[in-house]
Amino acid sequence: MKRERVLISFDYALKRLLRNKANYEVLEGFLSELLSKNVLVKNIGEGESNKENPNDKHNRVDILVEDESGEILLIELQFRHQIDFLHRMLFGTSKTISERIVQGEEYMQVKKVYSINIVYFDLGQGADYVYHGKTHFMGLHKNDELHLSSAQREIFGKETAADIYPEYYLLKVNSFDDVAKDTLDEWIYFLKHNVIKDEFKAKGMDKAREALKRDNLPPEEQKAYDYMMYQRSDDLSAIASSKLEGRIEGREEGREEGREEGRIEREKLAEELEKERREREREREEREKEIEKEREKREKEIEREREEREEREKEIEKERAYLLAEITQLKQNGK
Repeated sequence: MKRERVLISFDYALKRLLRNKANYEVLEGFLSELLSKNVLVKNIGEGESNKENPNDKHNRVDILVEDESGEILLIELQFRHQIDFLHRMLFGTSKTISERIVQGEEYMQVKKVYSINIVYFDLGQGADYVYHGKTHFMGLHKNDELHLSSAQREIFGKETAADIYPEYYLLKVNSFDDVAKDTLDEWIYFLKHNVIKDEFKAKGMDKAREALKRDNLPPEEQKAYDYMMYQRSDDLSAIASSKLEGRIEGREEGREEGREEGRIEREKLAEELEKERREREREREEREKEIEKEREKREKEIEREREEREEREKEIEKERAYLLAEITQLKQNGK
């Protein structure tokens, strides 16, 4: 059976670890796989929602990334359901663009923005779990796409008008079926389970295996991380409980047919809650196993170092005895 590596969650990594230049490789790997191009991070800044709503720190995190080409990548991760989240995506992108151009500057200074949204709730209707939105200018009569002139291509470094406009990526993590069919799916599996399987080969995964180990965190930060995860579990349970209670009350006010539907809904939600509980329990057990393995590994290393030290001491003692014997022999010969 192949071992899975249980790591800290991606949102916590975005907040605390991936802003360190030494760990840029992890974020570069994820972005490169998602955008299907090589992304090199130049710097990382704070997103607006972290400033706006510090009390929502368990459910939302966003950061702004500037790559080496000067393009902007707005990454937002959210757990709590928000019915107008698509509008939020539009607002966040528009705000990012407007704040990065000075009044009176040429419009060609507007930066390309990628809005990357990782959500852990059902948003809209669709069978897929990764959606890509892009603005195309298509002819109404000729059905051709508007391309840039040769002068525009040379100045802007773009091919089409669509290359200038923002692009949106929406990852509906909970809709992923856990079957990694390509390297992007490997990253989505990690986003869903905080796990990197040994066979995963996506860009940035090797670095993530080491950089995102819980044991690498200082003891106090480990406690803060554990508290955050427990708090999130409580939040998710509270949301699920509210939904369950609301549906129960709604069904009780209806006809008998409604009551039957309510019973089915209750059973379904109860199964979902139990599934979530088992999943959290599995993750906790995996984390404890990982911690135990690391502890055993450290103990073996300490034991090996102790044996090596004893072996060196024996060698030194032998050498000392040999030298004493030589000195004694020389003294006797001198007499």
